[in-house]
Amino acid sequence: MSAILSTINDPLDLRALPESALPGLAEEIRDYTIDVVSKTGGHLGAGLGVIELTIALHYVFNTPEDRLIWDVGHQTYPHKILTGRRDQMPTLRQYGGLSGFTKRDESPYDPFGTGHSSTSISAALGMAVAASHFNKKCKAIAVIGDGAMSAGMAFEALNNAGQMDDDLVVVLNDNEMSISPNVGALSAYLSRILSGRFYTRLRDGTGKVLGKISEPLRTAAMKAEEHMKGMITPGTLFEELGFNYLGPIDGHDFGQLLPTLRNIKKLSGPVMLHVVTKKGRGFEPAEINPCTYHGVPPFDRKTGTIPSNGSTPSYTKIFSETLIDLAVNNPRIVAITAAMPEGTGLSNFQERFPTRFFDVGIAEQHAVTFAAGLACEGLTPVVAIYSTFMQRGFDQLVHDVVLQQLPVIFALDRAGLVGADGATHAGVFDLSFLRCIPGLTIMAPSDENELRRMLATAVEMNKPCVIRFPRGCGMNLKPEPALPIPIASSRLLKEGTDAVIVAAGSPVHSAVEAANRLEKQGLSVAVYDARFVKPLGRFLRKAAEFPILVTLEENAIQGGFGSAVLEYLSREGLLDSGLTIRNWGIPDRFITHGSQSELRAELEIDVDGLVKNLDELIRSKT
Repeated sequence: MSAILSTINDPLDLRALPESALPGLAEEIRDYTIDVVSKTGGHLGAGLGVIELTIALHYVFNTPEDRLIWDVGHQTYPHKILTGRRDQMPTLRQYGGLSGFTKRDESPYDPFGTGHSSTSISAALGMAVAASHFNKKCKAIAVIGDGAMSAGMAFEALNNAGQMDDDLVVVLNDNEMSISPNVGALSAYLSRILSGRFYTRLRDGTGKVLGKISEPLRTAAMKAEEHMKGMITPGTLFEELGFNYLGPIDGHDFGQLLPTLRNIKKLSGPVMLHVVTKKGRGFEPAEINPCTYHGVPPFDRKTGTIPSNGSTPSYTKIFSETLIDLAVNNPRIVAITAAMPEGTGLSNFQERFPTRFFDVGIAEQHAVTFAAGLACEGLTPVVAIYSTFMQRGFDQLVHDVVLQQLPVIFALDRAGLVGADGATHAGVFDLSFLRCIPGLTIMAPSDENELRRMLATAVEMNKPCVIRFPRGCGMNLKPEPALPIPIASSRLLKEGTDAVIVAAGSPVHSAVEAANRLEKQGLSVAVYDARFVKPLGRFLRKAAEFPILVTLEENAIQGGFGSAVLEYLSREGLLDSGLTIRNWGIPDRFITHGSQSELRAELEIDVDGLVKNLDELIRSKT
């Protein structure tokens, strides 16, 4: 363990260090972070960019009494290292180990969970108001960055906070991928001046003087002050919202960070500090390719080489390639993402069709209604979005798209268990909240060829629809033509007599493998690939003839695919006393982080779990 870092067990130890030791500590944390993530995988670039800022905040403010909220939480690895979790970092994002995001039950230094973005200012404002209510002398600090300021919720919170006088500090971490101007000595000097007692007293005194002069002169003087501040600082917008705006300053320079933060600590009311940082700071591959090194698997630390996924293409890649193929012959197809062109595979679409691609920033609500507007005028929008982030656009999906029956296609990536990102990113609720919307078609491909065909089906439907597909690679099947399939059609993949598994999406092939293993044990299990979660196919009439019917899905059991099957059987009068039904999927709890295989094993929806439970179920009925 490095010399200084080994002595830091919590921020109290940090505050005992002389300022001269902080740059050395920053380099040790940087080295340790790179070393850990090279072995565990995770979000690298964002954390490397906030190391000095993290040290400075904990050094100046009295955390955890002063509430420090990070937005988005993937930039908190240095924060975790400084707050008692240094020795646990090798377990980062591993099954049973540290979360990759802030988590309230993990540490008192994590006052708010921030797996999704743009929530910090709202939460911090709530904490600041609560502190005022209980007469507590503490600060609520929101560090927002890495694109999180592009979401409307952040500005809603700023608008609210600016009208209040509670002690809220917003640190805008501008990592050169959003709104920053260049940082220079003049702006750093101005920030120190503007945050100091002399300036604040002068400003307060000026306000008192202006209050005693005539209205026309006072108005003219105030306008002159605003124009002058607009010329020397870029914070006019935030000042107009009611914040005392400071910055921008260099977020890697303790000589600027510490005095400015100390001055801010003495101020009251809403304050915004604009700091400029460099994503991937101190690791050249991440500095050169910040998007590539935003989130990485384990990699070679010496060379920075990221291992390939092998020859089997991912579902994301298959989606991207199929969409491009369809768009070549259909000029109406356009693609939309909410700040995830690489993650959703649309960066390739952007290169091929730059005028037909739209990245709207971290603004899922806007993305959905923007797509609705495009559809109104005859285009065929494809909104590529992670399942977990689709939750943020639910109201717009209902009222702006489906209610008006506009032909918007939603491609929900990362549906089901996602692995190391954990509960905040697990796409296990989409079937439950989508299935209740009238007039929405929902498809779940079981392999890459089914994904190709379903995307072609969606383009031809001219109605709102959803295709949900999992994280990870496909089955390495020989590519088949992307031909549309009949609505509500299903596939019987294996015949049987003792029981039937009706599966939707990615678990289908696990069901087939389990049935094959059970066959060797003398049990006969049929398997249906439902294909459509809504509308359900009439194949369920045949499935109801089996003595045992098991539904299988990677979605919450409550309200999911299994619930849909039960509703169908009840509606059709097929629930008689001779039919045993079991719904297998995600139980009624949030699922922790770990590899997908580990989580499926824990939930017993992997092949081994299916074999064990089906064997017990069938033999208990014979």
